[in-house]
Amino acid sequence: MELLEARIIKEGIVANGDILKVGSFLNQQMDIPFVGKLANEIYTLYKDSHVNKVLTIEASGICIAALTAQKFNCNAIFAKKNATSNIQGECYSTHLHSYTHNNDYSVIVPKDYLGKNDRVLIVDDFLATGEALEALIRIVEMSGATLVGCATLIEKVYQEGGNKIRRRGIRVESLAKITNLCGKDGIEFEKQ
Repeated sequence: MELLEARIIKEGIVANGDILKVGSFLNQQMDIPFVGKLANEIYTLYKDSHVNKVLTIEASGICIAALTAQKFNCNAIFAKKNATSNIQGECYSTHLHSYTHNNDYSVIVPKDYLGKNDRVLIVDDFLATGEALEALIRIVEMSGATLVGCATLIEKVYQEGGNKIRRRGIRVESLAKITNLCGKDGIEFEKQ
């Protein structure tokens, strides 16, 4: 999506050689009208999939998931990375290793929020190694819900996470696909 690619070029910051910071408009300071346009694009890609739940993981996926769920007129759910005292009852739980934070989490979603009658679209901001999406896919599978696919805003294609998931027959759509990060002037995108 050219709109997102242009914004990444304008405001994205490459740090430590392999981290793309987009906090000025996506993950910390959120440009809501802009993110709304991205949610529109995700809706267009999946509008015929009968989505009735949008699932993401805390924290930076929540904004795009909420705006996407609004387009589908359904609920957004976010998996918590740690159990808290305000979660009661049984939960779906799985392990996740975060590439970005180099940390391990137990990802949880209350069982009341997902079930066999749900058609779930997983939405997240980044796709690199695929660990977060894989954890969310496991939760959908545990729930008996139908996974209609995954949508991410930015995919680092060279880290193979997206292709690994696609080889399993799961639909993955990414609005911007980065093939190389070599400084602000050297961000290269896959032709779409």
